[in-house]
Amino acid sequence: MSTKWLKTLGTGLALTVAASAVSAETLRIATDPSFVPFEMLDQETGEMIGFDMEIIAEVAQRAGFDYNINTMDFNGIIPALQTGNVDIAIAGITITEAREKIVDFSDPYYDSGLRILVRQDNNDVTEISDLEGLKVGSKIGSTSYDFLKKNLDKNDGVTPYPGSSDMYMALMSRSVDAVFYDSPNVGYFARTKGEGKVKTVGKLYEGQQYGIALKNGSEWVDEVNEALAEMKEDGTYKNIYEKWFGPLPEGK
Repeated sequence: MSTKWLKTLGTGLALTVAASAVSAETLRIATDPSFVPFEMLDQETGEMIGFDMEIIAEVAQRAGFDYNINTMDFNGIIPALQTGNVDIAIAGITITEAREKIVDFSDPYYDSGLRILVRQDNNDVTEISDLEGLKVGSKIGSTSYDFLKKNLDKNDGVTPYPGSSDMYMALMSRSVDAVFYDSPNVGYFARTKGEGKVKTVGKLYEGQQYGIALKNGSEWVDEVNEALAEMKEDGTYKNIYEKWFGPLPEGK
């Protein structure tokens, strides 16, 4: 094999790789910037950071697509997928039967649940029944809000907020008596900005699994699932998880 032929082959391969890189599809990804530590805005850099942001970056690299991040309120994410305004969404989205009817989901990538958050001096609330008749903050469009409306007989005090920071502020300012929301989010707040001021109480309600949501009929479902499986197999998922949440539970 001649040197000239090898040089030509090498040039051809380089051009092919370059062409592939240029032709990589750019997808529009939606997220909710207030769901810490899954996604949040870095005030110094102006970039979105968090567990979900690292997961989707790794998935995109392995699946072979580029992406742009679109931030929006959580309750607008599923409609944006339905209308085709975005292609994929990652925002701690619980996989539910109702949602599966209108969007596609990846395999689950995070196990979660719902939990109660109260002020540090509150010793009266320990379970969901204790929230009857109280003012309880939750996030609009979330499964936690639906759960409260369904399971509390006296639910007139259930108050929806557009973002988690709003309902936490309402709790600490005594505008609400408690917050009921996704366990990792309330737990993170209790360990950081709310340390010494609020606490989580009671058990986890409604074991839930988060999935990456894609517009119905998306061609990327298999590639996303393969990327997630590879990440769990080679330890990448474990490294990202433990950076944000501590030790990965056994069997996950």
